[in-house]
Amino acid sequence: MTFAELGWDENFARAFAPYAARGWVAARLIRETPINYSAFVPDEDGGDEIEEIDCVLAGKVWHEAATDADLPAVGDWVAVELGDENTDHVIRARLPRRSCFSRKMPGKTVEEQVIGANVDVVAVVTDSGPDHNPRRMERYFALIARSGAKAVVLVNKADLFPKAHNEACADELRELCPEADVHVTSALGGKGLHLLKKYLKTGVTMCVVGSSGVGKSTLVNQLYGEDWQWTSEVNDVTGKGRHTTTSRELVPLPKGGMLIDNPGMREIQMWTDEQTLRESFADVEAMSAECRFADCKHGQDKGCAIRAAVAEGKLDLQRLESFLNLDDEIEKLRHLAKKRQMTVERWAKRNSRVKARNLNDRIQLEEDERGEWRG
Repeated sequence: MTFAELGWDENFARAFAPYAARGWVAARLIRETPINYSAFVPDEDGGDEIEEIDCVLAGKVWHEAATDADLPAVGDWVAVELGDENTDHVIRARLPRRSCFSRKMPGKTVEEQVIGANVDVVAVVTDSGPDHNPRRMERYFALIARSGAKAVVLVNKADLFPKAHNEACADELRELCPEADVHVTSALGGKGLHLLKKYLKTGVTMCVVGSSGVGKSTLVNQLYGEDWQWTSEVNDVTGKGRHTTTSRELVPLPKGGMLIDNPGMREIQMWTDEQTLRESFADVEAMSAECRFADCKHGQDKGCAIRAAVAEGKLDLQRLESFLNLDDEIEKLRHLAKKRQMTVERWAKRNSRVKARNLNDRIQLEEDERGEWRG
């Protein structure tokens, strides 16, 4: 496998040029653990082929990152200073990202969590049964739109449900996001995998996400051609596989393209902006332009075109409520982020004052000691 097959292009080459002058090498991160990373680098013979190494993050990169999302993540291209048998390989810098698929980190923290960097396609695996949730898919579509990647949806496990039911669910998702490619598949039977393979061309990185037990690992196994991820039998009660992926990993495929497999996601919290949200809900946004008042809250306001559309059956009430909930969630996120930024700035000013005071005390102490010595 070569760097070009890993997604290396002229833009990355230009960004890496200053680091190449220092003798560092380019690498793409394929795995992340709590203590280190694994990456692909050019082989030591200097040819076109690659090899895998383990590397650690330089303290400077860590300290200069404004947030955890600025730290290297799976899929990132980085500059690595190679070590030897006695020293670690060290990540010295992260190259600018072409795209970044992320969400708000689960919990109450106001932090962005990077799911995959430099991703070209995000494939969401779901099914037409218990996992079918249009409201959650709206969140996925908004996050994918913000990332700049292509949205693909696999309505998987088609063998478990009637064909008409599968197609009805797929049509509903197509209506939610016309830009997305929606396919009905069956990972167990191999149905529809040829549709997925058409996206996985040389240099293309696909991120596979979805709830636990919807068949992500089975799809990865079949695309890779062997049991890359362990899977077990399906539970008779839940209809879900017992295996779940436990860590993110970039997997090169034998016939071209790369996959970033992800652990099952219980929470899809928003990490986006108002513009992306409105683009994802273009139908609702177009109707809001017809409201009598520009600041219409789409509640009990007089002359609300959106409420009229709901009453006339032109707009699904659940979709409107989803839009309003997501809009409120983004507003709260922005408020919390601003509050956190103010706290960070306050602590930074405090630390600067403490450092200045300590420096002044040290200077004064040195001057007093010199005065005593002269006396």
